[in-house]
Amino acid sequence: MTDADSSALADATASFLADHDEAERALETVLEVDSEAETWTFDDVPLDSGTFGELVSRGIVEKADGEYRVADAAVVRAVLSGEAVESDTGDSGSRDFRSAVDLGIWGDRRALAGLAGALLLVVAMRLTQFRSVFRGDHVVSPGNDPYYYRYWTNELLAESTSPTDIGVLAELPAGAAARRPLTHALNWWFATLLGGDQWAADAVAAWLPVVASVALAVVIYALAVVVTRDVRVGIASVVLLAVTPVHAVYTQVGFLEHRLHQYFWLGATLLALAWLAVDLTRRRETSADRDAVRDHLSSPATWLVAVGLGVALGASAHLWGGSSLLFVPLAAYVGLRAVIDAREDISPTLANLPVLVGIGIGTAISVWLHTNWGWHSGFVAYTPAMVLGGAVVVLALGDLWRQFELHVGGLLALEAAVVAAGLYALRRLRPGDWAEARSRADDLLLREGITETSSLFTPEYAVIFGPLIQLGVGFYLGVAVLIWAVWHVSRQYEPAWLLLAVYTSTLMLLAAIQVRFAAQFAVPLSVLGGVGFVYALSTVDLARRPLPFRRGTERPNAVAADGGRDEPSITLPDARKFGYVLGIGLLVCGFSLLYVPGLSGQVAHDDSAFEAALTIDEHAAGADREYPDSFVLSEWGDNRMYNYHASGESESYAYAMANFDDFRFGDDPDGNYSQFEDRVGYVVVTERETELPAESTHAQLLEDLGTGGDGGEALVHYQLLYADDDRSVAAFAVVPGATIEADAEPGETVTVSTSVSVDGESLTYERDVTVGDDGRLEATVPYDGTYAVGDDDVDVSESDVLEGAVLEVGADGDGDSN
Repeated sequence: MTDADSSALADATASFLADHDEAERALETVLEVDSEAETWTFDDVPLDSGTFGELVSRGIVEKADGEYRVADAAVVRAVLSGEAVESDTGDSGSRDFRSAVDLGIWGDRRALAGLAGALLLVVAMRLTQFRSVFRGDHVVSPGNDPYYYRYWTNELLAESTSPTDIGVLAELPAGAAARRPLTHALNWWFATLLGGDQWAADAVAAWLPVVASVALAVVIYALAVVVTRDVRVGIASVVLLAVTPVHAVYTQVGFLEHRLHQYFWLGATLLALAWLAVDLTRRRETSADRDAVRDHLSSPATWLVAVGLGVALGASAHLWGGSSLLFVPLAAYVGLRAVIDAREDISPTLANLPVLVGIGIGTAISVWLHTNWGWHSGFVAYTPAMVLGGAVVVLALGDLWRQFELHVGGLLALEAAVVAAGLYALRRLRPGDWAEARSRADDLLLREGITETSSLFTPEYAVIFGPLIQLGVGFYLGVAVLIWAVWHVSRQYEPAWLLLAVYTSTLMLLAAIQVRFAAQFAVPLSVLGGVGFVYALSTVDLARRPLPFRRGTERPNAVAADGGRDEPSITLPDARKFGYVLGIGLLVCGFSLLYVPGLSGQVAHDDSAFEAALTIDEHAAGADREYPDSFVLSEWGDNRMYNYHASGESESYAYAMANFDDFRFGDDPDGNYSQFEDRVGYVVVTERETELPAESTHAQLLEDLGTGGDGGEALVHYQLLYADDDRSVAAFAVVPGATIEADAEPGETVTVSTSVSVDGESLTYERDVTVGDDGRLEATVPYDGTYAVGDDDVDVSESDVLEGAVLEVGADGDGDSN
């Protein structure tokens, strides 16, 4: 049969499966009869004439010598079992290479159309705060940390705007090279591709998170199809990722962080590992174990994927401060993989040789970047090397166990001992690295005081509802499949499912410690959730079961025409079934569709905060203030945003975190002025859920706007720049103030006052000053304008306020500056 005939027969079989509810049984019946005789009659098959006529008319069954036979049993079985229909012609080597690199989905127009629709949903869910990000010519990133990455993008662009200037990367500033060097390097490089100006930097800050989400979604789709051989699962996985609230928040438009890079390279690592696992598994279906391993190792695609794995691992090591954590599931996978390989009587070393090569390449990349360019700390840079060394040991032990046919339980125990010995050796031989590892672990896992450090299973949401808010209903579907996967790999040789089970379990444990890891958890979970969603549809006869759940059942060859094959496999259901599928889909995704805009909006900056930042920027420009004179003191959670827009200096919020609470909870803001020591130029206060005493600095600034209020003392070093109508935000310039001096009767109380207009709102600044025993009146004021001093007037300019001028009130009411 020619390639065209095989393809036509495959399509005809798929179409027959889609159009008839009992199609699987009919095909299984004729295949069973066909396997017992070369030709047979209609009376030999227990089918009605209508079904049998359909098989003949579609060319699945053909006449031969007056009787019937299946046109090509191998093709029909391939469609039923979810295998790709391969050509019998052409060079076997090139065919093997094409089969190896082909994910079986990229030529399927219907599948790609479904993927395109899912990707549009990914984009839509990340644009819910579009208006809050794009404000005129400004890109207002949500949250606080994105401004740290924008700061370093601008700093590197100031060094060079050429994408080929590698020297910039080789000499990163210490602050950029210490923790997240590759993230800063990639952000800078993408900006240089767009021209390297401020528009390019803003474009990267705004759109790179969305683009990276789309790229990750494509990787997730490929990962799901590689593991399950079902494009329906691939599309469902992308949809679940699209509506995962925590992932949508961290990758929404404008949210430039290390996370977008981290998620993508995590997905790429999983895809490479899964491809290597599935390639060997599929070869075992048609070949002896030794031949399958040999063919796996002789395929060019295997080594191409191994190189890709190495690049992904090398990149992952330098993306963020906690990179070492994501090598833990890799190490666990290799260790458990050695166990199931030995149990299956497959050489663990040979079966995992491409994985070892990939880890070796990742080690070389990571170590080279550290030793030559000074990227990251030594402990993190050498983490892949430690995993590589451990992998070599456990795989060698696996071969030993296989050779002596020992029980694999002992191998598991010995692997645990190897891990313990490795940690002990690190502690004794490299105490500095051990201390750094503990410090980083404490910082990543034990830090408190911010929302993302709470547990995914927080008691605040009755433990089980936290995942619903952060991950959606897909969490419950995914965990159900995770339980099945653990059971499945304990009985069957399924390294790809072992991979997903290990990564999902490890990341779920990290998310249980701190919810900041929930978005990483969502990457493998979305695949398991996609499987669960398609399986759920199959339980109500709206879809055929995913291929993994058909194996080992009483109908092992049952397959869906709209899924379960590596080749074109999407068909449109009738209107009734489509309505049911859509309804169930909305039920599964409905909560997330509500939570995504809400959670994304929580980290967006409102109009008042942004207007306050712009007002500070305008004042700093007019007063010719440069950093640190333009530093904005505020709550640490917004501090980088204010400082980025005021001066561009948004590297750290450490000063704000250390000092702002003491400042606002105190009761002497003018006394704090002397403590600022030219470190603070502006102050922003925002409303709190709990009220503070009226004498607190917070109340004096936000409620009284520094004017003293009812019976209070007007402040002398805080000039109001902005206050919104509902008093939720107020911004002040910290100024020396102009000092007004005059002669008056000792002990007399003199009122010093002026009218002030701030952002269209008028207020009266007034101070009652007691004249000293020497007959001298001194009053420091923070505003320019004409002041009434008793019966006299004095004009105070803005420069007088900013420079701390001393003004003498003359007999004629005029003020002289000293």
